Amino acid sequence: MGIIYDNSLTAFIVINFVLAGAAAWLTGRALARSWSPVWLVFFYMLLLALPVRFFHWSLAEGTLLSLQLYIVDTLLLIAIAFLSYRIARTTQMVTQYPWLYRRTSIVSWETTSSSPAS
Repeated sequence: MGIIYDNSLTAFIVINFVLAGAAAWLTGRALARSWSPVWLVFFYMLLLALPVRFFHWSLAEGTLLSLQLYIVDTLLLIAIAFLSYRIARTTQMVTQYPWLYRRTSIVSWETTSSSPAS
């Protein structure tokens, strides 16, 4: 048993990145598109990590009840979902309010100098 994964690095990558990572990415994007608060990302990823632990146990003969591995899975899913949330929110802000905001990076925006608020 490793610090980050149970007994198979391949199973860890497939389950956490391909299966659960895709679900986390879509969840973060959906939350941003519905203008939901960012704290919901953390709540939903806490819930999503439970079936991920089950998949490790049922598909890869991993440990079902391991607090350490649950925390690792949860943190990984939070990172993926939060990145997706920020990318989607940035896209929303700069496309819906182009006279107010401009993109500064893939995950951030700033107020334009010609905006009425400045």
